[in-house]
Amino acid sequence: MVNGSAETESPETRTVAFIGLGNMGGPMAANLVAAGHRVVGHDLSADALAAAVDSGVTPAASAVEAVPGADVVITMLPAGRHVLALYRDEGLLAAAAPGTLFVDCSTIDVADARAAHEAVAEAGHRGLDAPVSGGVVGAEAGTLTFMAGGGAEEFAAAEPLLAVMGKRAVHCGDAGAGQAAKICNNMILGVSMVAVSEAFVLGESLGLTPQALYDVASTASGQCWALTSNCPVPGPVPTSPANRDYRPGFAAALMAKDLGLAAGAARASGVDATLGLRAAELYEEFAAAGGADRDFSAIVRAIRARSER
Repeated sequence: MVNGSAETESPETRTVAFIGLGNMGGPMAANLVAAGHRVVGHDLSADALAAAVDSGVTPAASAVEAVPGADVVITMLPAGRHVLALYRDEGLLAAAAPGTLFVDCSTIDVADARAAHEAVAEAGHRGLDAPVSGGVVGAEAGTLTFMAGGGAEEFAAAEPLLAVMGKRAVHCGDAGAGQAAKICNNMILGVSMVAVSEAFVLGESLGLTPQALYDVASTASGQCWALTSNCPVPGPVPTSPANRDYRPGFAAALMAKDLGLAAGAARASGVDATLGLRAAELYEEFAAAGGADRDFSAIVRAIRARSER
């Protein structure tokens, strides 16, 4: 699968060490097992590890113990500090055979991703940053989009595995480029969801039904993914989280994290990202006020509540 083209041959069977088997990593590892790969995994959560074992993953007592004998090591961790600590301080790189391919699918700071690449290269291995888009539903269905940063050879080596876990993989450039693409994409998504939510609250105040506004905007210039796939109000899009009490989906806490990364990168780069910075503030406030475990589209509730004061 190259930049979205279909893979026509089955990838050869590989041994994969998978570190981080939570809501995203667990289903991703399960899809690799289903495709015939041997997956040795570890997670700090006993429940997550047990669920992965049920799907065919071979358990390891620690991250380091999962790595010997692996052709590829995939990590899916909460933040850059966890990736760097695991790579440099906890012995993950030292435990791997020379030339092992390390694929980090976490969403982390661009600077941390580049530091991870450097650590991998210094240890005699190959690296790729490959964050994902598509959420838990995409992880379970194997329809994720991967945004990859690193060398062309590393991308080609990882592609057969990415094709099992996702429907599209884009080689975005050198080290850190995958993370850059991810935070830029999610800045677009976060800003769009705030705008769509504000429009629905404004429409309500002006006497429009949500369905009427949706019927117009979904076929006019206001059309966007946040509206037509993840509509923030119940009714118009039956499959959107709004129709199941905003169960994620893509949790607001994760959107707050990603927008925080984008905001930090914008400030460091001197980019005038007014809407992106404001969206980061709104999602940080929403997550802190109790919305962290709701879908990010539930930001409409906060906007409505402030509008009614």
